[in-house]
Amino acid sequence: MSLIEVKDLAKIYYGDGVQTPALSGVSFDINKGDFVAIMGPSGSGKSTLLHILGFLDRHTHGKYLFEGKTIDDYSDDDLAHIRNKKMGFVFQMFNLLPRTTILDNVKLPLLYSDIKESGWDKIAKDAIKAVGLEKRIDHEPSQLSGGEKQRVAIARALVLKPEIIFADEPTGNLDSKSGKAIMEILQDLNEKDGHTVVLITHETYTAEHAGRIIRLHDGKIESDKIVDHRHHAKKDEFFK
Repeated sequence: MSLIEVKDLAKIYYGDGVQTPALSGVSFDINKGDFVAIMGPSGSGKSTLLHILGFLDRHTHGKYLFEGKTIDDYSDDDLAHIRNKKMGFVFQMFNLLPRTTILDNVKLPLLYSDIKESGWDKIAKDAIKAVGLEKRIDHEPSQLSGGEKQRVAIARALVLKPEIIFADEPTGNLDSKSGKAIMEILQDLNEKDGHTVVLITHETYTAEHAGRIIRLHDGKIESDKIVDHRHHAKKDEFFK
């Protein structure tokens, strides 16, 4: 069974008597363990699609099934639980709390879980160790580089061991060295730990670190192809 099924999905924004379509007739499946890049130019609908897939927004027409159930089958409490427990989010702008330690930033999703507070520190420290930042655990975001901040965001996304990680332009604000490190972490999470990864990007080179690329243009799927010559961050000599 597919983890995600999208069928004839459409999203229309309404305002001042004007209809603005953001997505139109989008259909695809994503299986557990896939690494899929969704790419396209600005305004192509890729961020809108991510928000719908991550239960951050609702579609206008069509169907979206997560684990075989449509969004309408879930209550608001169910959706909040799935977002917290089964989905991890990594955004371009990091979204870290200032004047808050790395440990406490990573612990945030645990506040809304059913895990006992006595176990939070160990779980968060394990996630921080997984992204190689254990020596920065008591630092605040202002004391970190951009690449380190993004690694904290990944650790926070990992802390509840989600089924799927949504990464929205995770290398967009980073230099080439930091971007390579982030892609290496995402590939390891997919290949070694079995996490499903959905990567949003406008960069072809970044997208080719995934196993499959869905290209959007004007809210429609332009192509959906397996990556023939996939890049591996650990082996790459450069990163654009």
